[in-house]
Amino acid sequence: MTLSFPNPSRSYDESRRRVRFVGHDGLNQIRFFLPVEILAGDLLSRSPTERDFLTAFDGMRKRIFEIAAKVYEARRRDTIELDPRSFGLNA
Repeated sequence: MTLSFPNPSRSYDESRRRVRFVGHDGLNQIRFFLPVEILAGDLLSRSPTERDFLTAFDGMRKRIFEIAAKVYEARRRDTIELDPRSFGLNA
């Protein structure tokens, strides 16, 4: 099976400063966590809101899913924390 993202839902976890989304590999659900620093860009120059982070996620959705699939292929776990290095950012 290959990883897919049939559910467009995503949620913001303010306490952990990350966005959660789900992928599926056959019947297996894979949980992904994306630190907001990856989405922040120029948002950090002000006080970003949940909506700002989720809108940024939506704007980067295709790239996020591509990178999430590559990371999943390498790790094959049911929970994956994406990291800035996967996006070419300094950690």
